[in-house]
Amino acid sequence: MTGVTVCCGTVNSIKALWETRIKKTKDELKKEKEQKDRRAVGRLTGAWEDRITLAKLKEKIVTEEGRVILRIEKEEWKTLPPALVQFSQIQEWQLHRIGLQRIPRFISSFDSLIVLDLSRNSVTEIPKEIGKLTRLRELLLSYNKVSQVPEELGCCENLEKLELAMNQDLDELPTQLTNLKKLYHLDLSMNQFTTIPDCVVNLPSLEWLDMGSNRLESLPEDIHRMEKLHTLWLPRNELEYLPDNISRMQSLDTLVLSKNKLRDIPPLMEGMSNLRFVNFRDNPLTYDVMLPDLKEDVDEEENDREMFGRDFMHFYIQEARKRGSQTFTSVLNVTLDGVSETASSL
Repeated sequence: MTGVTVCCGTVNSIKALWETRIKKTKDELKKEKEQKDRRAVGRLTGAWEDRITLAKLKEKIVTEEGRVILRIEKEEWKTLPPALVQFSQIQEWQLHRIGLQRIPRFISSFDSLIVLDLSRNSVTEIPKEIGKLTRLRELLLSYNKVSQVPEELGCCENLEKLELAMNQDLDELPTQLTNLKKLYHLDLSMNQFTTIPDCVVNLPSLEWLDMGSNRLESLPEDIHRMEKLHTLWLPRNELEYLPDNISRMQSLDTLVLSKNKLRDIPPLMEGMSNLRFVNFRDNPLTYDVMLPDLKEDVDEEENDREMFGRDFMHFYIQEARKRGSQTFTSVLNVTLDGVSETASSL
């Protein structure tokens, strides 16, 4: 009887173990099937979402004057979907006020891109892949949160226009930007620059530069190397003096210096015959000079231009020279009188 009991117990144990294994296998198979089903559903959902996104993006693509443009404004697109690369033939991005936080690294797939306009977003970084866009002519990133410009941007050999205004923490540029031989328009206003970067001075084609509302304390002594520069905006900075070599900028015709800390105007600027518009308003100049015979029949804005403009500059230089000469003569007379009195007493 004992042997039979043991045999039955062994059979029952084996049966229980086998049933457990069978149940476990079934559960694993069921779980695996559920995972496969979820993945399949996920793929279908992802594909469906991609189709919806692509359809939505396709509505934003227009053709104007033979150029394919992606235009999105005042919508919520914090990121751009990878599916966008299916429209790699796009030549211009105009994405304004969409809350975009980063430029996707797949931007390099858009090798036909001519204009990249991402103004007024929340972009914090320019990816190094930007250097692959060798046809790019305009990069507009004003009113974002960019704090650093990658050296790879210097590879965009056809770039003509670069706008980085109001990025707040931006205070330097990589030397590689000197390679932008075609860049003629540069806006760096409303940032944290304390001087004009060397790479900017070395740009051979630069014609228009705005560095207003920075923290510029001085200008480069070799500023005259910007031979083609015709417009220079420097208002709202901390400039206390101008280098004499500014008078050697023969192409310069517009110079805005309002709201700085200038004490004097270099006399050599008197010879800048091409300078048509200049503004020295709101500077603590040494001499209090008022232009004579201002017209009473012109509007206030035009009067302001005259009061602190080109005529004012010439009049100030003449007055400063005259008063400086008078001061020198007075000092000389006082000195000579002192010498005479000393000689008489001897």
